[in-house]
Amino acid sequence: MRTTLDLPAPLLEEAQRLLGSKSKTDTVVLSLTELVRRRRIDELKSLAGHVDLGIDLGRSRRRPRPDRAARAPVVAVKAGRERAKPAAKP
Repeated sequence: MRTTLDLPAPLLEEAQRLLGSKSKTDTVVLSLTELVRRRRIDELKSLAGHVDLGIDLGRSRRRPRPDRAARAPVVAVKAGRERAKPAAKP
């Protein structure tokens, strides 16, 4: 979209230098993108402690234990050769 803006030259030049932009359009687009990003971050920060997600953190951090019967048999490794561990005698 074409728009005519009256921007202070020193401010635009400084922004171009700081951002490393070659064109004025790139400078304005990048500046606006960064401004919007920072405002959204500030909005999210203001919500900290005000949103109840209904999550039990302790429960969600615990991993269920695998069933011992479902585990694969243990394999012993000796001198680079694998062999199955002998089954337990009844």
